[in-house]
This record gives sequence, structure tokens and C-alpha cells, in this order.
Amino acid sequence: MIRTIEATIDERGQVRLTEPVVLPRCQRALVTILDEAAAPQHEVSLLSEAALAEDWNRSEEDEAWSHLAEER
Repeated sequence: MIRTIEATIDERGQVRLTEPVVLPRCQRALVTILDEAAAPQHEVSLLSEAALAEDWNRSEEDEAWSHLAEER
């Protein structure tokens, strides 16, 4: 199972998890360093919303996805 856990990394490279983690054995992990100076992802999404709405709000799109709204 893959889990994502928030952490901070100090100037010396020490990783500190924001919650305790108990594992049955030693496991590999990936660390992604986030650029806090960049706009948060939700803001980027909001900026593209108007442009994408032009395609999303067409009747052809409603028809293409209508099968997902049907009751089963």
C-alpha cells in the first residue's frame, strides 16, 4: 500500500514526519520537495478553470459524460 505523509526537511536535510509511522519492516520511500514560493496547486487550478469551462460547458460534453449520471 502506498501512503503519503507530510514532512518537513530542515537546512541540514533532516526529515521530520508530521505524524508517527509504524511499519512492519524497513521500506523504501520517495521524498518530494515542494517549492513553497510557487503558487499552491489549488490556485493554479482556479486560474485554468475559466479556459476549461469553455469546453466543459458544451452540450457535446454533457452528452459524452451522461452515462455516468445514470442510475444503476
